[in-house]
Amino acid sequence: MAAEPGGAVLQRDFAEGHHLSIGSRFSLQTAQGKKVELTVKGIYTPPKLDPILGPVLISQRTFDSSFERPQDVLALADVNGPASNETARALEQALQRFPEAKLQTKAQFAAGRQKEIKETLNVLYVLLAMSIVVSLFGMINTVVLSVFERTRELGMLRAIGMTRRQVRRMVRHESVITALIGAALGLPLGLFLAALVTRALADKGVAFSVPVPTLALFTIIATVAGLFAAILPARRASRLNVLEALQYE
Repeated sequence: MAAEPGGAVLQRDFAEGHHLSIGSRFSLQTAQGKKVELTVKGIYTPPKLDPILGPVLISQRTFDSSFERPQDVLALADVNGPASNETARALEQALQRFPEAKLQTKAQFAAGRQKEIKETLNVLYVLLAMSIVVSLFGMINTVVLSVFERTRELGMLRAIGMTRRQVRRMVRHESVITALIGAALGLPLGLFLAALVTRALADKGVAFSVPVPTLALFTIIATVAGLFAAILPARRASRLNVLEALQYE
């Protein structure tokens, strides 16, 4: 296999792209211009989204002899079996001289990779939260303008018996309805764009999934945002002077 000097294991896409198969010979050129002659010993299909290894795998001996100042980014060790704890302790002692090196189990390595993906998602959620704040100011502006433009109407409603509490409730309901209309338009549009992106990245292993709980949470957030946006406009509408409101033009 790749552990043999001069042997190489290739990712399937790389092998197909260069028309290589088991037993084929090819050469790689290093950054220093040195050519390395290799023979294909195996072909494998890596994970599509997060391939850990490179497109060409060669033996440690070939790697060290072909590249100047070789550095290992990742080293795999099989420590399974009854002596796994002793082997792990021996590795920890050996790595004490190399503070930049980190020893991880398979589960810890997988958790670390998942953490990187979660951090990327958290950045997207932060950007989403910022957009919600911006939209909240836009909703407040819309409701305030609506109250100003309907000053005479509000004064007439007060004159025929509408209470201040009913005015506040009316403004709040209108604000919530506006927020829900925005959510009803934005969520399907977001799902449509997500479907287009996942379809374009289907060859990378990205699949489309509808996060129903998250969408329900965003709908609740839109409702709450509508309530917050209506606090000040509703208070102003309920405190309008009826006579002055009827004379407003």
